[in-house]
Amino acid sequence: MFRRTFWFTAGAAAGVWATTKVNRKLKQLTPESLAAQAANKAVDTGHRLKEFALDVRAGMIQREHELGDALGLHAPVDGELPAPRRAAALESPYHPDHPKAAKYAEHRTHSHNRNEDH
Repeated sequence: MFRRTFWFTAGAAAGVWATTKVNRKLKQLTPESLAAQAANKAVDTGHRLKEFALDVRAGMIQREHELGDALGLHAPVDGELPAPRRAAALESPYHPDHPKAAKYAEHRTHSHNRNEDH
């Protein structure tokens, strides 16, 4: 008699366990539950992507500073501006204000048009 009671109790417990397991799985497979799971995964993925983007941005800023230090871009700048470039243009003998401009005047008037009849 004790043996029958043991097996009856074991069977009842297994039935309750299986029924509970099946009901939980069915609740997980309802459309509302699936939508909630998908939304949770999407939010989690969004957080991971945001963390990744912030890590990439921090790495970019760090690398820019490293490159700036290597190239000397962060060095203190003196207040002087470079010399004007117009002075170099005036030194050309082809410039009309140059003292030897008359000597090179013929070069300015000579046509280099290939389509011109000679």
